[in-house]
Parts: sequence; structure tokens; C-alpha cells
Amino acid sequence: MFNMISEKEATCPYCWENIYFEIDTSISEQEYVEDCHVCCNPILVRLSIYEESITIDTAKEDDGF
Repeated sequence: MFNMISEKEATCPYCWENIYFEIDTSISEQEYVEDCHVCCNPILVRLSIYEESITIDTAKEDDGF
């Protein structure tokens, strides 16, 4: 079982740096915007949590998925 908060690495679609996102694992499907910690651009983040697997997708906010 997951802790309520987990960290997952993903790539910024603007600057291509790997950054870490804090994830609330109590919600199985999530979509939100978070600024890149490196270049400060808005990243559209989509998370899917199933059993012990976390999938994270990132896109430019204007492009969507």
C-alpha cells in the first residue's frame, strides 16, 4: 500500500529537465497544472494510480493531452 504522499519523477515539456512531483496517492485519477521548478512554465500533469503503479504524463499547458 502507498503512503498518502509519494514522489514521482517526470520531464518538463518546456525545458526537458527531470523534476519531481509530490503526489497525493489517495486520489486515483488526477489532472492539474503545476509550474516547473526549473523554468517556471505551467505544466499540465495527468496522474493515474492503480494498485502499486503511478503513471504520470506531462504536457505544455496550451497543448493539452
